[in-house]
Amino acid sequence: MNNRTSILIVDDEKIVRESLSKWFLEDGFRVGTAEDAPAALRQLQAQRWDIILLDIKMPGMDGMELQGRIREIDPLAAIIFITAHASVDSAVQALKAGAFDYVTKPVDPDYLSHLIRNAIKQRALLQENIKLKEQIAECPKLNEIIGESPAMQQVFEMIETVAKTETTVMLRGESGTGKELIARAVHSNSERRYFPIVTINCGAMPEGVLESELFGHERGAFTGAQYRRKGKIELADQGTLFLDEIGNIGMKTQVDLLRVLETKQFARVGGNEIIKVDFRIICATNKDLEKAVQDKTFREDLYYRLNVFTIFVPPLRERKSDIPLLVDYFVRKYAHAMAKPIASISPEAMDVLVRYNWPGNVRELENAIERAMVVGKLPAIVPEDLPFRLSEKNNMPHSGSLASVEKIHITQVLEQNNWNISRSAEILEIDRVTLYNKIHKYGLRKP
Repeated sequence: MNNRTSILIVDDEKIVRESLSKWFLEDGFRVGTAEDAPAALRQLQAQRWDIILLDIKMPGMDGMELQGRIREIDPLAAIIFITAHASVDSAVQALKAGAFDYVTKPVDPDYLSHLIRNAIKQRALLQENIKLKEQIAECPKLNEIIGESPAMQQVFEMIETVAKTETTVMLRGESGTGKELIARAVHSNSERRYFPIVTINCGAMPEGVLESELFGHERGAFTGAQYRRKGKIELADQGTLFLDEIGNIGMKTQVDLLRVLETKQFARVGGNEIIKVDFRIICATNKDLEKAVQDKTFREDLYYRLNVFTIFVPPLRERKSDIPLLVDYFVRKYAHAMAKPIASISPEAMDVLVRYNWPGNVRELENAIERAMVVGKLPAIVPEDLPFRLSEKNNMPHSGSLASVEKIHITQVLEQNNWNISRSAEILEIDRVTLYNKIHKYGLRKP
């Protein structure tokens, strides 16, 4: 901990600065010094300091006034006053203003080291508390999820039903429908909301890497494992573990995950220590798990463990009445982020969006609005700003060959995502190599 903790010593006496610096450097802390308030403020502007040892009596701005300036710059800094001019009034004033503690000269090194350790613990708790509050604030509430369609109202009812329980939840639906948003809503309305929701995309990494991500590893467990690392399961203790794309995990990981669900304990990769955990599972998939069970690529016992309470998240084409609400939200979101004076969308552009089939669902709609906000020059988004211009023909079922339909669809997805290959492949639910092959096959070119 010491080599990550920084201490700033502010005292007008050189011998005090040098002696304290020597003590803390020997203990492995990062140390800085300042002879007066202006020098201390320059140090505070240059970098963040965890602990500040502050003399009260200094020329110019004294320590009490400097404490107020420090609080404006970094409210989390732990301030310990060190002075030869101690009084009850100054001690009370310092502590009321937020000082961590107050000691007098000459300083006992062992006692000061004890104070520093306690200050480090307090700062860590404050940072953890702030982080937790931010996580809770980021978790969506039911009234913050956009949707008034009957299909979404049914989803809201199911979230309310299952959130207060400890039941395992499986989210089913196409890519881009917002399954992670629903998972966070379940968590934020549950009794575990004061603990973290830890997310892992099971389809984004090879099985060996996924095993380490889930269970963590000990130092030396494999080549490159230089340090012990906690896995996602351990980090989710008391909270929620969200396993996205659960249908893509290999058979070995399925066995290991099933064992954890049954016993609530596991060992890190390369380790023997048994770690007990308590977490809730929410998983999501766009695959046909029932078929995977029949094909023997997904364990039947794990399927029944996970498929306890299922929420089907509807595709955007089945909730088109929500499109204007979503568009309004995304326009306001990106207008604020980009500082652009675009506040609305024209009826013609909205008509294009409502008539489109949205194979990439809400994610694709957001990408389309983001792109329109980038290129838009008028106070409202117009059809020319959108990454596609849909004709009646493109909104009707295609009567051409399968290849022609595929070519049109791939072209539209690429244009909607400004030819971002990774994002387009995710929406099309194919890998990057397959997408590159199809681009070559159909002779597609970025405009």
